[in-house]
Amino acid sequence: MPGAIHAEGLVKTFGDVRALDGVDLDVPEGTVLGLLGPNGAGKTTAVRVLTTLLRPDSGTAFVAGIDVLKKPNEVRRSIGLSGQFAAVDEYLTGRENLQMVGQLYQLSARDAKARAGVLLDRFNLGDAADRTAKTYSGGMRRRLDLAAALVVSPPVMFMDEPTTGLDPRNRQQLWDVIEDLVAGGTTLLLTTQYLEEADRLAHDICVIDHGKVIARGSSDQLKARTGGERVEVVVHRPDEIERARSVLTALGKGEVAVVQLSRKLTVPVSGGAKLLAEIIRDLDAQGVEIDDIALRRPTLDDVFLSLTGHAAEASEQGDQGDQGDQSEQGDRSEPSKEDAQ
Repeated sequence: MPGAIHAEGLVKTFGDVRALDGVDLDVPEGTVLGLLGPNGAGKTTAVRVLTTLLRPDSGTAFVAGIDVLKKPNEVRRSIGLSGQFAAVDEYLTGRENLQMVGQLYQLSARDAKARAGVLLDRFNLGDAADRTAKTYSGGMRRRLDLAAALVVSPPVMFMDEPTTGLDPRNRQQLWDVIEDLVAGGTTLLLTTQYLEEADRLAHDICVIDHGKVIARGSSDQLKARTGGERVEVVVHRPDEIERARSVLTALGKGEVAVVQLSRKLTVPVSGGAKLLAEIIRDLDAQGVEIDDIALRRPTLDDVFLSLTGHAAEASEQGDQGDQGDQSEQGDRSEPSKEDAQ
């Protein structure tokens, strides 16, 4: 049975640029899919198609069981969208922004006011509720934007790089809110360039590059594709390198890589912390003094680099497809009064 978000064969071109090139997605209800890729990979284009802001050239998509192409107004009533840029009216107060969104969704004035108060407290904006949004910091605007997307507690949420530009403290606060949402049953598609964000929040990850899905799976599954654990050792003196190499060769599961300048040796291993203790004992027995030793697991950075040949945070230029999106990325796709009737 298709998930809460389901797409097959999505294609979208902008001139000669193929922003989406046959993208398939499936997000089970109550889970988080991390759509991971650099600027210009097609992430925002995919979000705009799924949230009815952009019509694909071909392919099918369903959100909350509703056909995105045939019933876009019904889809809009079932989703929340937080884009890359905070879509708030800077001349309204935080409270007025949220009340306005509630009334667009046809909440009564009383209910819209009550819901605004709850969300302002939830996002630590209560003290600034009656200040105009233009006086808010960037982090406060992002939190207000996300609060606006949650006015009607939608079953499906789309977050397009929600923590871009936030400092670590504000990013952590948003992560906590996202985890609470998902714990409450919300389905979430999250696009991000922050590998740590995908690692922490996503049940499954789709890596997209140049409009194509090039890998998918859980964080652990993707990390396994780049190899298992490895031990890194930094010896105290250059003349200890060869003795350390012999120990690591005997206990490791592959070739020992050596960086002479930094006196660092690296070898693939299996056995985790137990093997690490054995390596330390054998190095000591061989009279090798070490400055540092660590057991490392592959990171999503390693995965992305091995899959694409470049880092996740690519140049700011992006491709034409995602550039074409950015004029409307602030649109959260709340229904108009006409849509909601």
